[in-house]
Amino acid sequence: MSAKAEVLVLGAGIAGCALAHHLVLRNGGPVVVYDPRTPSAGATGRAAGIVTEQLWNRWDVEVTRESKEQYAALADRGDPSAYTVNGFVRWAHQPDAIASLEASIRRLRNWGVQIEELDPVRLAERVPWGRFDEGVRSVFSPTDSIVDPSALNDLFTASARRGGAEFVTGVPMRSLRWSSGAWEAMAGSQPLRGRRLVVAAGAWSKRILEGIDHPLPLAPYRTHAALLRPPSGVASFPSVHDIETDVYARPESNGRVLAGDGTQLVEVDPETVPSGADPTFVSDLAATIEVRFPGWANAELLRAWTGVCTATPDRRPLVGPVPGSDALLVLSGFNGFGVMRAGGVARRLAEWMTSGGGRETERLEPVLPRRFPQGAPPFRPRPGFTVDDGIAPRF
Repeated sequence: MSAKAEVLVLGAGIAGCALAHHLVLRNGGPVVVYDPRTPSAGATGRAAGIVTEQLWNRWDVEVTRESKEQYAALADRGDPSAYTVNGFVRWAHQPDAIASLEASIRRLRNWGVQIEELDPVRLAERVPWGRFDEGVRSVFSPTDSIVDPSALNDLFTASARRGGAEFVTGVPMRSLRWSSGAWEAMAGSQPLRGRRLVVAAGAWSKRILEGIDHPLPLAPYRTHAALLRPPSGVASFPSVHDIETDVYARPESNGRVLAGDGTQLVEVDPETVPSGADPTFVSDLAATIEVRFPGWANAELLRAWTGVCTATPDRRPLVGPVPGSDALLVLSGFNGFGVMRAGGVARRLAEWMTSGGGRETERLEPVLPRRFPQGAPPFRPRPGFTVDDGIAPRF
């Protein structure tokens, strides 16, 4: 049988499923979501799940704030454990990092982000297992949260299904082409047709777009995370980020801790990246924890893994119509912050798709793909929890 739709979404991660949810809420016509694997099988299922407004530009702050509101409402209705307000604290010791953090604090306050500066005593109270110099500078955002990305994705999927969206998953895509006024994807032996196609396939988006002769500047890259169990167990604490080492940590259930980053700043092929973590990541993380988090130095390593995220040259995602094809759209390139942005970005894209422009175009302007010329040169991924303007290298 053939599945026909107004919109065919490629990718059942949190971005694609959130878009389906918002499209059916806005009566955007029949929607089909396709994924050769299962929902959350890609980056969504490996994401850290930290949602913070401590970001580098007003657009990202506003979009993440919209996502937080959506996630809280979805969790309240369907799964309260999927969303927890625990706050987010980051700090710096070195003069150059402190200067950047101070500039970030000024920007965040101008954008209406609720933050508190913590002196060393109050920082140690928030993070009692950490080690801090007397000159440490830190900032805390009490309304930030952690989420269970897979659980949220399940909630978006269930909502979209109730609204009539069809999901086709677990079968390989054999071909994708424009045919007779619609996009047609062959999912196994089943043709899926949509008048408009949205590529929301995460690290596979680059390959898909190149395959249909609409390349965009995207670069998949590898990142790492690990699940730890400290000897004493930790019931609850704010998510934390050490700016100089770029290591983050957040609480997990049963006294466990999820920690990363381990980002490798080179492009990779998502088809060949192993799912396990590099030994160097584990040893580097252990060394950092021993110095920065001595209270966790004897933590048990439960497991470590790799995820593949997707970068863009300016660290903003690519969202909206692809130049050269009115029926082709993209929702990708989140630079490791897909969970933070997915709900807000998906709603903005759904509003644009169902209204046709005006204010909705303005709300997407910073991330429209047309900002890059055709044939943009290759670039090196530069993601991370930066406190700069979004394009500066990490410390």
